[in-house]
Amino acid sequence: MMTPKLFHIFRNTPLGRETLLQSLYFCRGMETDLVIYIPKFTKFLMYFDNDVVQIDLDPSYLTAPDTAEDHAKNLCEEAGIRPHFLQPKDFTASTLPDIPTHFDFMCCPRSISDLSSKIGLGYIGPRVRRIVNQAGFPVLITSPSYKEWARITVFFGGSANAVKSLQLGLRMARLTGKPLDIFTQQENLSKAEYEKIIRHKELEPELDLYLDRWLCFDKGNFEENLYEVPHDALVVLGAFGHGLIKDMVFGSKMEKIQSILPNNMLIVGHHYQASS
Repeated sequence: MMTPKLFHIFRNTPLGRETLLQSLYFCRGMETDLVIYIPKFTKFLMYFDNDVVQIDLDPSYLTAPDTAEDHAKNLCEEAGIRPHFLQPKDFTASTLPDIPTHFDFMCCPRSISDLSSKIGLGYIGPRVRRIVNQAGFPVLITSPSYKEWARITVFFGGSANAVKSLQLGLRMARLTGKPLDIFTQQENLSKAEYEKIIRHKELEPELDLYLDRWLCFDKGNFEENLYEVPHDALVVLGAFGHGLIKDMVFGSKMEKIQSILPNNMLIVGHHYQASS
């Protein structure tokens, strides 16, 4: 069985350093190889099964190219991880490389196409949204500053994407040894009905092994209940699209979560297929 791979676009800036540190922490815990791309151009293409996404990087991704690889290598060495540096082989145009998409995870800051000084907490860039919606892999959205996570919190509302998020959360709990929480804002279902969905998907035996707490709210405002998400949790959740603007919209709950919580998030799109 091949070792899973996380794809990381390196930015040779202090903010880029924090993002790479987060990828390194993820790779250590998840026993995942790290693939680093140091861009030489501000654009590249990712060919997914149903879409071609052009990524437009902000100019900070080309900062100090002479030191970028050394800086990335030094951070990896300190973390005890040997990275693979991706060199694009195919180009759609001379300055438009084609980047493969056969990864298991990808790490992104909240936006990869706008200067970070202009980005607020509640903003996830449109290119990142399109990657989430088209990718067969989950996307790790990092906080601006590096922070280790001590537990995993899965948002579970009973949907197909929520089930995939829970499957991923269980896999992470098994590999990392970190406790697992579930967060549910009840909507027209009892807790017993959410439990029935989990039993139907045959996840109950594994959940009995790894679940620490089920934060289940049958009352109260959703935004206020988000305060109960631990500050040191990695949040795992599914993203949804709606109608003709599915490239831009994650779903109302998702938008509230990402605009309120400062946590690192692992976002599951509808093309992701959960694995053991």
